[in-house]
Amino acid sequence: MTNSDLLDLQGRTALVTGAGQVGRSVATMLASHGARRVVVTDLYQAPLDAAADAVRDAGAEPVPVIADVTEQSSVAHLLEITQRLDQPVQILVNNAGLPPGYFDGGAGIKLFVDTSPDDWEPVIRLNLYGVMYMSHAFVPGMLAAGWGRVVTVVSDAGRTGDARMAAYAAAKAGSAGFMRTLATEVGRHGVTANCISLGTLWRDEAAPTEDQLKRISRSYPVGRPGYPHDVAALVQFLASEAAGWITGQVYPLNGGYSYAL
Repeated sequence: MTNSDLLDLQGRTALVTGAGQVGRSVATMLASHGARRVVVTDLYQAPLDAAADAVRDAGAEPVPVIADVTEQSSVAHLLEITQRLDQPVQILVNNAGLPPGYFDGGAGIKLFVDTSPDDWEPVIRLNLYGVMYMSHAFVPGMLAAGWGRVVTVVSDAGRTGDARMAAYAAAKAGSAGFMRTLATEVGRHGVTANCISLGTLWRDEAAPTEDQLKRISRSYPVGRPGYPHDVAALVQFLASEAAGWITGQVYPLNGGYSYAL
């Protein structure tokens, strides 16, 4: 394989969970680098339609599916749909995930001692169990094919111990630990498993104002927040042949907010 081919996804089938801004950017990037087909999932039709349109415009066949990664029955249905395709899913991007506060209008963003197990459950179910359910469903097909990539989006909350995010940090750290074990178990079968650990991203469709940029950028040595396309670029690399000797790693993608050895 020539150097120019290393980032080409060679007509493979990819699956990206969470088809909002980050998921849409990831799916589009994979499509634009040679993926033949990109399965995209979300709980809601509007972001799913937008992701499907973006994949199509980038030159790949979209397969949009309403799916809830926290429910085993929904994941099983998703697997059944993909098994009807003429090619198995070879690239799984576990992108779906949300921090505390999303589930309860911000009430869950509080000190751990002020939370209850009821606060933890939806956060851990989405950010840890969702990753495990999806990997359990789709990694066997990669093992059978002798090639696969699993990329899971985690968070610097799980690396640095951000306050008021205990359950979220636990779930994301758990996902990273799970991926390391998965990498050890499947590496000899041509399958890699890696994580991308995110700092704060600017997800708004509109660019930040000058005041917002100054405020956000104080904690980032590169002088700007992250954007969905930053995530997409690293996912695409880890999904390619160029990253074939990389597995079990957690890549901080955070503009220098925190560092790792």
